[in-house]
Amino acid sequence: MELLHLPFVGKPAWVWLAFVAVVVALLAFDLGVLHKDDKEIGVRESLFLSGGYIGMAVLFGAWVWWYFGVQSGTEYFTGFLIEKSLSMDNVFVIALIFTYLAIPRQYQHRVLFWGILGVIVLRAIMIGLGAALISQFSWVLYLFGAFLVLTGIKMWLVADHMPDIANNPILKFLRKHLRVTPTLHGNAFFVQAPDPVSGKPVRWVTPLFLALCMVEVIDLVFAVDSVPAIFAITNDPFIVYTSNIFAILGLRALYFALAAMIHRFKYLKYALAMVLVFIGTKIFLVGIIGKIPPVVSLSVTFGLIAGGVIVSLWKTRGKQLALDKPREGPADRPGATSY
Repeated sequence: MELLHLPFVGKPAWVWLAFVAVVVALLAFDLGVLHKDDKEIGVRESLFLSGGYIGMAVLFGAWVWWYFGVQSGTEYFTGFLIEKSLSMDNVFVIALIFTYLAIPRQYQHRVLFWGILGVIVLRAIMIGLGAALISQFSWVLYLFGAFLVLTGIKMWLVADHMPDIANNPILKFLRKHLRVTPTLHGNAFFVQAPDPVSGKPVRWVTPLFLALCMVEVIDLVFAVDSVPAIFAITNDPFIVYTSNIFAILGLRALYFALAAMIHRFKYLKYALAMVLVFIGTKIFLVGIIGKIPPVVSLSVTFGLIAGGVIVSLWKTRGKQLALDKPREGPADRPGATSY
């Protein structure tokens, strides 16, 4: 029992184990009970699932507030709000990937589920590296601040930019170096099929696997913005990691609702750009006016994001759904074994 109270990355080991247990239980319930079979997830179910994940995130944040104090609780909710909001832009890009690769809606949950497992590992690595750098070189925070300000300005200037999935260099690289089947094979990521030259059975990857790889890459790209943003709020790796993961878990559930109405949040990017500039500037203000209280950071962040959502919904009122439903994948190729 003493081992459970030993410090691990700034917190007792049992605290980390409790968090991991909650996440594993949520994922097991999601895949093992709610989505044992491939099916299309509707907007109502998406909202219901997201509400459940948000409820768990809020309960966990309330416990952090009670056990570790007001400052830790406020920092957790600020980090959660920032990650949740920044990830909404991620939803739009993922929707474009699914549409371009013609991934049917009933298989999209499978990609997102396995994608979240990769996110949990990748975020742990990035946050661990960030915490180690900050503990050894405090000036790294100023680099994070400058990066956030520049990223916010860039986000403002290219807010209307449409990503070109067809010419994405990662997708081109995967197609050049992997055997990719021209069609889907149900929910399989890999299949055994004859080689077109030798005729011998070889392993192929399906478009579903390409979608999974692209989702992981996109999350890694967006993490470059969100992880420094939360480190600008707090240096506590536990708060940074837990707020990140809870926000991502809920957003994955909310994807199917957001993907259908993402066009209604046209002006949210401008609000997010201002949030990044504010957080980055806050780091440089510490030496001038002192540390800004976490409750002020939370209030400003919430106000900017809420303003962006309200303006977006007002400006786009009356518009129809903008995203088309991805077409169903063609029939499986004969002679292939899926797994």
